[in-house]
Amino acid sequence: MDVGAHSFGRVRELALSISGLRRITVANVVIVVLIVASGATVRLTGSGLGCLHWPGCAVHHFEPKSYHGRIEFGNRVVAFFTILMTLVTWIATRWAHAPKRLRRLGLVTFLCTLAQAPLGAITIHYDLNPWLVLSHFLLSIVVITLAVALAVEAFRLERGPASELVPLWVRRGGLLVAFAACVLIVSGTFATASGPHPGSTVVRRLWSFEPAVYWHVRATAVFGVSFALLLLWLVRERSRHVRSALVVIGLLAVQMTVGEVQYRTHLPWWLVLVHVTLAATVWASVVAFVYGLWRPPAPA
Repeated sequence: MDVGAHSFGRVRELALSISGLRRITVANVVIVVLIVASGATVRLTGSGLGCLHWPGCAVHHFEPKSYHGRIEFGNRVVAFFTILMTLVTWIATRWAHAPKRLRRLGLVTFLCTLAQAPLGAITIHYDLNPWLVLSHFLLSIVVITLAVALAVEAFRLERGPASELVPLWVRRGGLLVAFAACVLIVSGTFATASGPHPGSTVVRRLWSFEPAVYWHVRATAVFGVSFALLLLWLVRERSRHVRSALVVIGLLAVQMTVGEVQYRTHLPWWLVLVHVTLAATVWASVVAFVYGLWRPPAPA
């Protein structure tokens, strides 16, 4: 009986702390944003068909032999570690005895990340069909959304829920901001797909560049106006959500500056890469902000 109790005590000692879980979820958010940058590098350098087979580059050799092959294969390596990290995060939610909500978020995040592997193989099989490439990117945005929600929940679990809950109309306004940001992301994806970097010389462009930019700019205006109105109310009420709102507007200002510069310098691929990476980062901050309106953030 004493041996059993001692063993049970050792198992409890091995349980992951909530602080450890929070660190893992933050690292999880970082890597799911980085995989967007890695995938964008493949597209913008025209390396989408650098490896014609999957998971290896060719039938008779696994490793890449060319410049484009190394970039594409490097993206696969980053994708592997991303899948591994989301798996570790899901296991961590169970190891930390987290509530069912967190365990489910962790599982769904891992499954969506895992789905990227067969989707990538199918995309290569169909010679980078632009719609498949688009779905590949948008699934990454879904993964970022889930990962950020999981991280916010982990922060709340560590510090306890805050007492502040904003009015319903403010929370609904947050949903409008999130919708506008989603349109911003999708329209920006179409702008990239219709621009001078289709991903490979054999891949056709999707839509036309000027109309795509037209809708992208207008989505930015809707997002900016709705977000500004929310920010004014939060500042007037001295809400704790002001801090996360300022992070969003700061990142958005940087992204808009990069977007304007890249447009006026005829879209150099490395600057487009910065713009795409910032877009993923802005989306992560928007999700954290809006999710915090509906699920009050932990006290500072």
